[in-house]
Amino acid sequence: MAGTSYKGSEIESVDQFIEGDGLDSAREKEIGQHIGYRYDVNLVPDYTRLTPFLKSYMETMGWDDLNWLEDVHMGYEEGNPAVFDRNINGWVRVPDSIALSDNQQDRDMVARELLIKFQMSERHPLVQLRQAYMKF
Repeated sequence: MAGTSYKGSEIESVDQFIEGDGLDSAREKEIGQHIGYRYDVNLVPDYTRLTPFLKSYMETMGWDDLNWLEDVHMGYEEGNPAVFDRNINGWVRVPDSIALSDNQQDRDMVARELLIKFQMSERHPLVQLRQAYMKF
């Protein structure tokens, strides 16, 4: 597996950080919380796990891959599954109605889909800014 360690902790599987308490390095155990980006970005998404929405999205856009979404992963905000939206510098929580798989790559595909849908929705803060400040 590409990249078998990350800042003081050994990576055993792609699901390692959703299993257990997520505190693997000595520093994390010392301070009692998870630190930063914990996923191996060298792990290319398994495109057989694409959701129907993501397949349709790629076809509509005429893309062969999701390279701009490869570093989007399911994370947690206050113990709830969430995906980080860099555009608003905040977390988008996964609705309780969405069932999440135990497989990390499936969870990451759901995170990518959720992020795209949120960024295209009228509820996204950048849409409100555009409406407030557009000149034409």
